[in-house]
Amino acid sequence: MALEVKSVNLLGMPVAYACAVKAGPWVFLTGHEAFDWETGTVDASVAGPAGFPAYGSRHPSRREADFVLQRLTALLREYGTDLAHAVRLDQYYPNPRAVAAYHLSRHENFRDYIPPSTSVVMERLFDAGSTISTSLIAVTPEAGRQIRKVHPPGVASAPTSGFVPAVVCDEFVFVAGQMAHNPGTGLDARAVVPDYAAWAGIPIRRQTEFLIEHKLKPALEAAGSSLAQSVKAQVYLADIADAPDCLDVWNRYYAGIPCAVTVVPTKSFATAGGIIEINLIALTDDAGRKKEVIAADIPAMAAQGPHIKVGEFLLPSGLMAIASDGHIAGHDLFAALCRAVACRFRPGQGGLRPCRSAVPGSRDEHGPAAAGAIFHRRHRRVFGGRDGLGGTLRQASASLCLRPDADPDAGARLCADRRLLDLDRGMRSKRRRRSGWAGCEAISASAATFLKLAVEKTR
Repeated sequence: MALEVKSVNLLGMPVAYACAVKAGPWVFLTGHEAFDWETGTVDASVAGPAGFPAYGSRHPSRREADFVLQRLTALLREYGTDLAHAVRLDQYYPNPRAVAAYHLSRHENFRDYIPPSTSVVMERLFDAGSTISTSLIAVTPEAGRQIRKVHPPGVASAPTSGFVPAVVCDEFVFVAGQMAHNPGTGLDARAVVPDYAAWAGIPIRRQTEFLIEHKLKPALEAAGSSLAQSVKAQVYLADIADAPDCLDVWNRYYAGIPCAVTVVPTKSFATAGGIIEINLIALTDDAGRKKEVIAADIPAMAAQGPHIKVGEFLLPSGLMAIASDGHIAGHDLFAALCRAVACRFRPGQGGLRPCRSAVPGSRDEHGPAAAGAIFHRRHRRVFGGRDGLGGTLRQASASLCLRPDADPDAGARLCADRRLLDLDRGMRSKRRRRSGWAGCEAISASAATFLKLAVEKTR
């Protein structure tokens, strides 16, 4: 199978990000937000006039959506296809307000066919200023790869969304993100634990069971498939603490049925009271492709389920950076960095300095101490600015070095030359107005790392 990869140097650093991949007749577009990949700058058509972001008749999120969908359209055109041949669409937002604006653009660009869609609200996106992130799977228009739309009874989308609940293409079934609700009326009563009952079930178990029985099963059957043909599920949870109960119900239905699973912590969903959403990929019952479970030397705690090879595709379950010793990979490196109080930024090169209250190493070396390396930035947050994002990051990384009074053994523990500093995706900005400092950024060790900055050990 021919493979074409379009990659960019993310924010001008040596991080090759594949924003588009064509594998045979399939096209994958991943994580598109409304900023320039290499510089981090936002186009004027999105940002609006300087100082007047709300100027004009289109909401800023609508302008973002137009930019993203136009970029997707252009990429698809390069690969000989278009939005009409999309089979799956995934959208992520940091706030629900952006959804309505995005839907207006989506209806305008996709017109009368919107593929199976999943939309969830996340804590934040890659760019702190973005309100929309979109990924898409499409197929090239070739004989034998027509898209058959499926509208199962009882499985529908809200009129404002308008997506097709499921499609079949080239032996694959793509089922849109499903919730335990009836569009337009809220959660189904069968999935709700009554307010008057103290122990009439557990909400996550009720909603998971309802989803499988009344959404996924009917959608697959209407498409000529079944649960047994499932190959990959994406499970979004509003509370990650619900994962054990959710997976317990899931495994009851999928006992003996290998299906890759990825569990994703999520902030909220379209339906009030909804705490889970699941989308699914399956094979048709008459598919020539067959499922194969791949055995890999991966620690049990590092994988959320089995890894499935189906025809030309490998569909792994969610993977976490957990080593065979049960620790997050790199935990010792970051703890050493914090123990040495090794980080400071040179005066005049970014205006960053260690927070006076941060004393890494005063607690357990592998736990909260790692979150103690907190830096204040003058005038604006490192990740808060929409323009000049890449420049800020490159400047910060270039000026990071060991303190002169650091533990003399720190260098040996950190190894030689260059190290990687992990910035957690879940950074929180704590706005403070004190001595001219506008905010602070917490640098912490986490499995949800979104960016790695190469920094000099010494200058």
